[in-house]
Amino acid sequence: MTETAGGAGGVWGAAEVRAAVEAYWAAADARDWEAFSATLADDVVYDLPQTRERVIGKERYVRFNREYPGDWHVRTERIVADGEARQAAVRTLVTVGREEMHAVHFFTFDADGRIAGVTDFWPEPYEPPAGRDHLVERY
Repeated sequence: MTETAGGAGGVWGAAEVRAAVEAYWAAADARDWEAFSATLADDVVYDLPQTRERVIGKERYVRFNREYPGDWHVRTERIVADGEARQAAVRTLVTVGREEMHAVHFFTFDADGRIAGVTDFWPEPYEPPAGRDHLVERY
């Protein structure tokens, strides 16, 4: 089923949601921060429930990813997209060196097709790395 997007006037369906998520992950993995930024709403909210961190705003979220330590890479394994509600659930495989871990991500989109919210769930609770206090709020 499709729905007309308010601000962009485009037609939304599961394929469009899926394509937006794929563009987000491709840009992140390529470290193409300009393309990554283009997928995001200005007021995007990023939540990490396991560390109780929240990043608000496109600029801070892009910087959060750009400054994230390590040589990480991500491969999308599954996307379940709902075009009507403009949301997606995604399973990824993230590698950092030799370590591999699966993660689950939930996305919401604004009327213009940009990502308005991301919530990430990682396999184990962990304490956030030092040095990102300037980008996050703890809750």
